[in-house]
Amino acid sequence: MMKKQLMTKITNKTLKVGVIGLGYVGLPLAIEFSAAGFEAIGFDINAEKVDQLQRGESYIIDISNETLATELTKHFQVTTDFSQLADMDAISICVPTPLTTSQTPDMSYIESAVAKIRANQRKGQLIVLESTTYPGTTEELIEAVFEEDGMAVGEDYFLCFSPERIDPGNPTYHTKNTPKVIGGTTLACTELGKQLYEQVIPNMIAVSSPKVAEMSKLIENTFRSINIAFVNELAMLSDAIDVDVWEAIEAAGTKPFGFMKFLPGPGIGGHCIPLDPMYLSWKAKASNFYSSFIDLAQEINRQMPEFVIEKASETLNSTRKALNGSRIVLLGMAYKPDIDDVRESPALAVYDLLQAKGAEIDVVDPFVTQFRDGNGRVVETTPLSNEALANYDLAILLTPHSSFDLTQIATHSPLILDTKNAFAARNCDHIYTMGNMQKKRSESQLVHV
Repeated sequence: MMKKQLMTKITNKTLKVGVIGLGYVGLPLAIEFSAAGFEAIGFDINAEKVDQLQRGESYIIDISNETLATELTKHFQVTTDFSQLADMDAISICVPTPLTTSQTPDMSYIESAVAKIRANQRKGQLIVLESTTYPGTTEELIEAVFEEDGMAVGEDYFLCFSPERIDPGNPTYHTKNTPKVIGGTTLACTELGKQLYEQVIPNMIAVSSPKVAEMSKLIENTFRSINIAFVNELAMLSDAIDVDVWEAIEAAGTKPFGFMKFLPGPGIGGHCIPLDPMYLSWKAKASNFYSSFIDLAQEINRQMPEFVIEKASETLNSTRKALNGSRIVLLGMAYKPDIDDVRESPALAVYDLLQAKGAEIDVVDPFVTQFRDGNGRVVETTPLSNEALANYDLAILLTPHSSFDLTQIATHSPLILDTKNAFAARNCDHIYTMGNMQKKRSESQLVHV
């Protein structure tokens, strides 16, 4: 009977959807439900964020102020009042799942969300966990907890796991057009979850259980972590044996089958790739299984900021200067181009390492106005100018934002270390490329595969 009632509410769009956590995942999801005609309420513990959203000011790069304002006049509300969860027919949990300082899963945000639902729970609700986590979380932290209250999954309430697939700033793929996996604890749970999410994400892929869905997310990001680590190690190897790793990867990328191109960089960042593999590694260790690939990839990727420092020192040495006391500008602080997200960004580690070496550092990032260094101090970013560029001993390109004028930077910077091969087409003796340090390319060597 409860399943039928929820199905009817989904079909006629009278179902009320609550989204806990209004970050990069939760806010776009809530907006999509509202745009599809569902009453959607976003819940967050951060009163400042809620106030900002109520004013129609979005802090998420993928949600414009115009879109937010439109939905606020229709079906979307935001609140810090979690007692309203009792009125929700469906609740999606989109809270952070960071690592502790000892690199173990921090489940406190999920546990807090579950406690709030539990305090306001009623029978007949559909609950979907979206936060990336280890296989078994949905059963252990939600099903087992509600079972203590006598709530039978698939009868008194319905439970699914559907991993988020958000790529902030992606101009092509966003919440609505990215295929999404969902796995319910029972068949009825899966059918309800899939039916609801298909109203906003047409391409839903049902799997047999929450554990499979949880595992699928970790496979996706561990795959990326391992392959990024592979090309990062190739960059260090190529630097040692005098091979242009960028040209070699471009050449390998011409193979139309059996190869997927990944590119080196100063490290890995964002809300997924630096963290998610460790959830899988932690779960494996709990079963006395040690995942060598995962741990090795994490180790290699974490070494990259130190490799950048090593290359920065070598670059400065070419002009008879030392890191200590040199004026250095970092170009780009976000973990990837054209977004404002600095979570786990390798640029943070590069900044801290340079600071520890005694360098005088400025940071330029058109998307990031400020960030906190490793000591918790707020660092303000600075504007880019020709005069300022000319006065730095070294410019290090970490994040190649499309708004950076590479010609301007190449013209006015006396010395450049390029960690992303962004200056590949420029034949300049003062530009050093990570992974191609020992080999200066002449005009005849600039090959575009």
